[in-house]
Amino acid sequence: MKKLLSIAIPCYNSEAYMDRALKSVLIGEDLIEVIIVDDGSTDKTLERALMYQRKFPGIVKVVHKENGGHGDAVMHGLEAATGQYFKVLDSDDWLGKKALFAVIQFLKMNSKIDNDFDMIISDYVYEKEGKKHKKRVGYKSVMPVRTAFNWDKVGSFKPWQNILMHSVIYRTEFLKSTGLTLPKHTFYVDNIYVYHPLPYVKKLYYLDVDLYHYYIGRADQSVNESVMIKRIDQQLLVTKLMIEDYELRSLANENLRNYMGHYLSVMMSVCSSLLLRAKTEEARDKKVELWRYLREEYPHQYKYITKHFLGKTCKMESKAGEAIILGGYKLGQMFIGFN
Repeated sequence: MKKLLSIAIPCYNSEAYMDRALKSVLIGEDLIEVIIVDDGSTDKTLERALMYQRKFPGIVKVVHKENGGHGDAVMHGLEAATGQYFKVLDSDDWLGKKALFAVIQFLKMNSKIDNDFDMIISDYVYEKEGKKHKKRVGYKSVMPVRTAFNWDKVGSFKPWQNILMHSVIYRTEFLKSTGLTLPKHTFYVDNIYVYHPLPYVKKLYYLDVDLYHYYIGRADQSVNESVMIKRIDQQLLVTKLMIEDYELRSLANENLRNYMGHYLSVMMSVCSSLLLRAKTEEARDKKVELWRYLREEYPHQYKYITKHFLGKTCKMESKAGEAIILGGYKLGQMFIGFN
């Protein structure tokens, strides 16, 4: 029986917490394919993965590979996927079982009428440790609900409403056809994973269920602020790769151009805020250089990025401007809980 949904779970030394992710996707549906990608772990991740494969034959399969980083593990999961649609679940996160069941029911119904979507979008929840009220990110204000649509029907996104890896399910063959590549041994490539396919996306569907639960709380997590500051050069690399990927003015659809400019403004905002949070002259110089690079090397991208509020704000270099950037960052931490 052909699988409707492949769920790839990249794992690196995930022995302590991978069970929660796996149990959330094993809902008794044999139309789901679960691909555990062991990225050269040195603990008992592979041993646990193989245990699940033995226990759930025909549903769970294990890909074991040399360590190449998160993006490389995602690419191996995509290569191994046989399902009609493809979803990435990080090993410390989980999917809501009721929401996943709703997704499968939709895919079942949709397969009967042979109606393919390039991208299916769902909501997600920030599960920040110690935070009583969890921030839910939904898209009802910017896109039609439970109906096919294209970029013409997409509205203006708020700064916290980016379409992230947590939000998306791609049609597998579509994603493979976009020429997506993710650099090895680099964090934050999930942004490229979402951004690169966007100009190829023609047909979308928004299912308003809280599918993805995004855990934030481990000290060694890639989105922990201190870890992000240490890895700022990787964040800068990913941002530059995204800026260089497309000339936005060449994209025919205005809504798509605006959204991709919005996405790049968020990336520039993250880089600028973290560089200022580092509180060193070297980091400040990197912020100035990043904006100089954008303004001088990609002036048309600069135009699209700075038409958005975040872009306008984060390009400022004065002390007052820095205070505004850092104040906005702290408000985001407080009300959204993104790290």
